Amino acid sequence: MDWTHRLRLRHLHMLLALSETGNMSQSAALLNTTQPGLSKWLRELEDDIGTPLFERLARGLQPTPAGIALIEHARRIQGQLDSARDDLQTLSEGGSGLVVVGTSGASAADTVPLAVLSLLQRMPRAQVRVIEATMDRLMQQLARSELDIVVGRSAPELQEAHIRAESLYMEPLHFVARPRHPLAARSDLSWSDLLAYRWVVWPRGTPIRHALEAALAEVGCAFPVDTVESNSTILNLTLLSNSDMIGLASHRTALRLEALGALRIVPLRLSGFGSVSMYWREDGMRRSAVTNMLECLRHAGNRSIPDVMA
Repeated sequence: MDWTHRLRLRHLHMLLALSETGNMSQSAALLNTTQPGLSKWLRELEDDIGTPLFERLARGLQPTPAGIALIEHARRIQGQLDSARDDLQTLSEGGSGLVVVGTSGASAADTVPLAVLSLLQRMPRAQVRVIEATMDRLMQQLARSELDIVVGRSAPELQEAHIRAESLYMEPLHFVARPRHPLAARSDLSWSDLLAYRWVVWPRGTPIRHALEAALAEVGCAFPVDTVESNSTILNLTLLSNSDMIGLASHRTALRLEALGALRIVPLRLSGFGSVSMYWREDGMRRSAVTNMLECLRHAGNRSIPDVMA
């Protein structure tokens, strides 16, 4: 008999617990079972599959390549089951379904919230969850079915084969600072002017960080050492509003925050443009809340710049 026919949901929980703790006794305690029983189940599973799933090391359990592959499948299954549970719960309470959207800082202040408002006009009883993080984390969650849609800076290098993508718009990046920053009233700024202040930058590996590094390299400037690294839009906004730090924001986000009086665009042009895209899984297209959210995101992305400020 195929070994997959003997797997149960509890076995997936066992596998994920072993992956998270790397420790047999801790996993047994989390699962409310015995260590010998858990160890016996793992040995039998490895015998059925015909390959080890974990290396038994002095410092704990380390997944083998086969173990890593199976753990990723288990995470996807768990994510799909969680999504099904939450979706059915929403429907049973009279709602129109659930959609879970991940957004990076490039779309968190403008495109995604406006698309959410549009969705709720179309489907007043829909349930929406929005999670903000960096694109690398969001794309991992999307692949594991923990998210339905991801919106943010285009990152084809993070896209797995079963993920669909669509570009929403292109936009430049801007330096931003508090409205009364010493540089805000000047029009003759140079890179050395900005480098005299501490910068708030996005983490390494994020698309917006790549864009900044490329712009600095183009003008022959080294990346500043005096920085604060943060992937939180709200934290960055607070830092910039209460200091003379310099930050970086996408065009629509910068316009939105400038219109609110929260920040001001620093008049030093960054070279190049960034693309904002949305990503989703094909299996999510069978749910009306997901398909409608994709349409709302397209509409939000197609707005002209004057509409952005409306």
